[in-house]
Amino acid sequence: MNKYKISVIGASGYAGAELVRILLGHPNATLAALSSVSYTGQSIADLYPAYRNICEQLLVSEEEAIEKGDVIFASLPHGLSQEIALACDKAGKLFIDLGADFRLDDGETYTAWYGKEFVYPELHAKQVYGLSEIYREDVKNTKIIGNPGCYPTSVALAAYPAIKNGLVKGTDFIIDSKSGVTGAGKSLTQKTHYPECNEAFSPYNIGKHRHTPEIEQTLSRFAGKKVNVTFVPHLLPVNRGIISTIYADKTDGLTLEKIHEIYTETYKNERFVRVLPLGDVANLRNVRMSNYCDISVHEDSHTGKLILVSAIDNMFKGAAGQAVQNMNIALGLDEAAGIDFVPPAI
Repeated sequence: MNKYKISVIGASGYAGAELVRILLGHPNATLAALSSVSYTGQSIADLYPAYRNICEQLLVSEEEAIEKGDVIFASLPHGLSQEIALACDKAGKLFIDLGADFRLDDGETYTAWYGKEFVYPELHAKQVYGLSEIYREDVKNTKIIGNPGCYPTSVALAAYPAIKNGLVKGTDFIIDSKSGVTGAGKSLTQKTHYPECNEAFSPYNIGKHRHTPEIEQTLSRFAGKKVNVTFVPHLLPVNRGIISTIYADKTDGLTLEKIHEIYTETYKNERFVRVLPLGDVANLRNVRMSNYCDISVHEDSHTGKLILVSAIDNMFKGAAGQAVQNMNIALGLDEAAGIDFVPPAI
């Protein structure tokens, strides 16, 4: 059995720590190096005691992590991955970025929303957007993968069959999403401080969340024309999970039964996408700690709206799990290797 040496840069963050958890059980992976600028020299088990006696590697420099790994994951804030990608490209290593640097196609859009620039345009010309179920063939033929954001993953998988099959009319979508607090990252802010988010529920970054252009880019690809979205995220007082509800005008003459049939057919061979029976509603508790995306389809017969609901674990399918799924695809491994986790029933 082939074993690949894996390095995780940004292992001290939530998504990085989730990558460590997954890779420790991956049959084709060996953790070669873990890196963190803030905690260099400390053990990962000191930061996350759950790993005590399981993984106690010391956190090393980025340079050492790149040197030691065949596959390099970066789980860093935007603007910090391009130099790593350059080093990996020169060394012929597979690079998977869990940050935002390789998600957008257009440099001007990236600058407008993130305040940074495409430093190496030639690298961005090689990048592939790693929405595993949709761009599987592209992922097989690249060394630079931009792992999708958590909200965009939940939206894209739910909307894809509707847009590709003409089940909705128009190019405007309203998207209402709710995420657990881990989606905000490890750094403490006023909004994620326990007294502020516990027993609370509110929207944030209304109409200006940085995942908006990524969502529009992906849905526009599906449609073959410009799609506009009104995207409003909310902060749930839970650790992990995302629920996204998408509203669009249903194409005239289509029954909900027919739409459900098309959804079921679209994803019938996808290991990690579950189209729920009509009448069931996607619930984040049923996908926690797993790589599954649950989708339910509904309609408002009064307004003619198609209502799509998706549930994912933001740390797993929305980050680390999908990143490992992309690694498996790129390396020609079993796509489910290391990520075939059963969600806890209670």
